[in-house]
Amino acid sequence: MSKPTVAIVGASADPAKYGNRSIHAHLSQGYEVFPVNPKGGEIDGLIVYTSLAEVPVEHLNRISVYLPPAVGIEVIEQIAAKGCDELWLNPGSDAPEVLARAHELGLEPIQACSIVDVMNRGGG
Repeated sequence: MSKPTVAIVGASADPAKYGNRSIHAHLSQGYEVFPVNPKGGEIDGLIVYTSLAEVPVEHLNRISVYLPPAVGIEVIEQIAAKGCDELWLNPGSDAPEVLARAHELGLEPIQACSIVDVMNRGGG
């Protein structure tokens, strides 16, 4: 059985940030993790993709967003284009305008912390 996949949009190399904690939480539960940050580079041995379009998976099981609303509103169309089974808008990224745009694009965002979910639920 293949691993579930997740893109962490707003991934961070800073261990104090939730965009980093999410990477480790998902890895610990068996996910194949694709960090996404326009800076690119590497986080803990994982390639960081500069956009969702670069992620080498056609359809993701989960996309978890850690972006301020002003950035998230710009990325939501990329999320719709990429496709996913679950879109998680973590606390702070779930502003009304982001939610409204997500719904307009046919997405059904989950407003909750994906870290808590993955640790409670396990690997998908």
